[in-house]
Amino acid sequence: MSESRKPVRPPSRLGGGAQSRKPRRNWQQYLIRWGIFLGSAGLILLGLVIVYALVVAKPNLPDLDTITDYNPKVPLRIYTADNALIGEFGEERRNIIAIEEIPSYLKNAVVAIEDERFYEHGGVDYWGVLRATLANLRGRLAQGASTITMQVARNFFLTNEKSFARKIYEVLLAWKIESNLSKEQILELYMNQIYLGQRAYGFGSAAQIYFGKDIQRISIAEAAMLAGLPKAPSAYNPVVNYRRAKIRQEYILQRMRDLKMITPSQYQSAMSETLHIRGIGREFTTKADFATEMVRQLLISEYGDGIYTQGMTVITTIRKAEQDAAYSAVRKGIMDYELRHKYRGPEGYIKLPEDSTARQRAIDDILSDHPSSDDLLAGVVIAANPKEIQAVIATGDTVTIKGDDLKLGTVALSDKAQPKQQIKPGAIIRVLPSDGRWILAQMPQVEAAFVALDANNGGIRALVGGFDFNRNKYNRVSQAQRQPGSSFKPFIYAAALEKGIMPNTLVNDAPLSISALETGSQMWSPKNYDGKFEGQMKLRAALAKSKNLVSVRVIRKIGPRYAQDFIQRFGFEAEKHPPYLTMALGAGAVTPLELATGYGVFANGGYRVEPYLISKVIDAKGNVLFEASPQKAGDANLRALDARTAFVMDSLLQEVTKSGTAASARPALGRSDIAGKTGTTNESMDAWFAGYQSDVVAVAWMGFDKPKSLGDRETGGGLALPMWIRYMKTALNGVPESPRPVPAGVAQQDGDWTIPAFVPFFGKTTTLD
Repeated sequence: MSESRKPVRPPSRLGGGAQSRKPRRNWQQYLIRWGIFLGSAGLILLGLVIVYALVVAKPNLPDLDTITDYNPKVPLRIYTADNALIGEFGEERRNIIAIEEIPSYLKNAVVAIEDERFYEHGGVDYWGVLRATLANLRGRLAQGASTITMQVARNFFLTNEKSFARKIYEVLLAWKIESNLSKEQILELYMNQIYLGQRAYGFGSAAQIYFGKDIQRISIAEAAMLAGLPKAPSAYNPVVNYRRAKIRQEYILQRMRDLKMITPSQYQSAMSETLHIRGIGREFTTKADFATEMVRQLLISEYGDGIYTQGMTVITTIRKAEQDAAYSAVRKGIMDYELRHKYRGPEGYIKLPEDSTARQRAIDDILSDHPSSDDLLAGVVIAANPKEIQAVIATGDTVTIKGDDLKLGTVALSDKAQPKQQIKPGAIIRVLPSDGRWILAQMPQVEAAFVALDANNGGIRALVGGFDFNRNKYNRVSQAQRQPGSSFKPFIYAAALEKGIMPNTLVNDAPLSISALETGSQMWSPKNYDGKFEGQMKLRAALAKSKNLVSVRVIRKIGPRYAQDFIQRFGFEAEKHPPYLTMALGAGAVTPLELATGYGVFANGGYRVEPYLISKVIDAKGNVLFEASPQKAGDANLRALDARTAFVMDSLLQEVTKSGTAASARPALGRSDIAGKTGTTNESMDAWFAGYQSDVVAVAWMGFDKPKSLGDRETGGGLALPMWIRYMKTALNGVPESPRPVPAGVAQQDGDWTIPAFVPFFGKTTTLD
C-alpha cells in the first residue's frame, strides 16, 4: 500500500497521542476574580448606600420632638368613687407607665425576645442588619434584625413599608435616638407605644386588657405572654389563639432562663401557672359597662369627640364593692331562673373530624364564633350520654358534667329529644363553673336590671343594665319603660294618707266589678294574685299582703285624678300614668331608675333628690373641668312629701319586710330597718322589688325585653327580691341600724300610727267598702 493511502489515526482522547491537551483552568484564580468582582460591587453598593444616607436621608431626618416631648393619644378613663378603673374609651387604649414602674421581669422578657443585645449595641445590631440585607437581596424583603431602638424609630416616624430606603432611614434614626436618649428612655418609649392587639397600645394597657391587672401586679408568666405580642399581635393574641400564644410564652420563658434573667425555680413556677385571659369587654375586674356607657354619652354631649384622645379622667359615684355585688346578683338571678326553666337546645352543631389536630382546629374555629359571657363559657361536646357530658372549652381544656349538674339537659340527652335540641358529639353548649364543678347551662333570654342610689344625695352607687353589655347594650335601668305592678302601690297609699286613710283604716278585700265608664276602656273585675279574698282588713295588712282589691278601693275613694297629680311629686310623668283605677295596680310605665328615685323619697324622709353619676371630670393636666354639687336631703326646697306622711309610709313598707311578701329579707340581712315592696304584673311579665334602708335605695327588675310571661309561679318576691338581698348584704355590711325618729304630728291610735291633721279630710274614714 502506498504511503499516501495509509489511514491517519486521530489523536487519542485518553492522552498519550502526539498532541498534548490544553492546561486546566486554575479554580483558585476563578474564585479570586469573582471575589474581587463581588467585593467591588459590594463596596460600590455600600458607597451608594452611604452617599444616599448622607446626601438624601440624613438631611431629611425628622426632629426628635415627637419622642422627646412624648404626647400620645390617651383615652378617656372612668373610675369608681374609690378609684377602681371601670372603663376606657379611645382610638388607642393606652396607659402611659414610667419605666421605673414597669416590673424588671417584664422589661427582661421584652429584651430577651426582641433584642437581647439592647444594652450593648448603639441602636443597630450589625450582624442582624447584614442577615436582613442578604435576605432582601435574595428577594425576600425580610423584616428581621430590627432592634428595639429601630422599632421605636419605625413606630414613631416611619411606615411599615418593606424597602431599602425605609431601612436606611430606620438605621439613621436609631443612631440619632441613641445619641439623644438613654437606654431606659428608649425602652420606656417602646413599651408605651407598641401595638399589642385588642386595641391595646403599650404594655400598661395590654396588662389591663389581657389580664385585668395593673402592670405592677402581673406575674412572670403573664409578662412572658405579653412580651410575645409585639412580633405579631394577631397571631400570638391569647384571646384569639391561646395555644399559639402559650407556645410563644413558653419559648420566651426558656430564653429568660437561658439568659439568667429568671431562676430555674421561677421558670418552673411560671411554666405551670394557669393564666386567666380576659380581652376587650372583659378587662376590668369590676363590671360597670352600662354605667361607663352612660358616662361616655354624657361627656360626648358636653365635650365632643375630643374625649377619646385627650386623657380625661372621670370619677363616678359608683362604689366598687357594691357594683361587684350588684353585677353578681343580677347574673346569679338570671342564671337561677334559666336553670329551672326549659332547655332550648345547643347553640349549633359541627362535624368533628377524626384527626385530632383537625378536630382541635375545628373546635377552635367554632368557639371563636361563640364568645364567652364572663363565666358562662361555650364548649363543644366530644362525648355525651344521659349520665355524663364531656366538652372542650376555648382554653383547650376538657370539662366533665355529670349528676345533678346535667339536670337542665335531661330531655336533651334522652332518646326522646328533638333533633335540634339533642346534646350529642359536635353540639355547642354552655357550661358554668360552680364550686369546682361544671354545670350545663344556656345563654339566657330573660333579662334583669339593678340600680342603687344614695338616698340622701342621689349618687348612683351601683348600676347593672342587663346580663351582658357585649351581647346587648340596651340599658334597662334608664331606658326600659315597664309596668311597675304592685311596686307602685306605695305612691297611691301615700296619696291616701294625706286624704285621711290611715294604716288602721279597714278596707273590704272583696270581689269588685267596675264599669267601662270608670275604667276608661271596658268593664273590669280586678283580682288578687292568689285569687283569695279576706274581707275587712286594715290598710297596713293589705299593703303587706299586696291586696289588689284593697288598692282599687283606695284609689277609687281618693280619685284617680288626684292620685295622678300626687305621684308627680316623686318625679313620675303624668302622661305615663293615665288617671284610671288601674293606676293603683301599676298599669303605667316606669324605668327602674325612676322607681328608685321615687322610693328615695320614702327613704330619706320626704325629699326628692335627682340621681347623678359623674362626681368629677379632670383633664390630662389635672385641672378639674367639672365637679358635681349634688342635691341633699334636708333642703327645704327639695321637700316632696310631708315628713309625717314619709314616716307613716316607711312604717307601712317596713311591714312588708316583716310580715308581707318580702318577709324573707329581714332574716337574710339580720336587721329590721329595711323596707320595700314587691311587684308582679299581669301574667307575671315583670318582677320587681324596690326597697331601701335610710342610706341606700335599690330597685331590682326581671323580665323579657319583648314582654311575655316569666311563668305562672314567678313573682317579684321570688325573682327580684333575692337580687336585692344579695346586693344589700354588701351595701349594709358594717352599717349600724338606724331607727327613724317620730316626727311631730304623728300619733298612735288603736295600736298604729296616724296623722291627726289629715284624718278630718273624709270625716274620719275608718272603713272602705
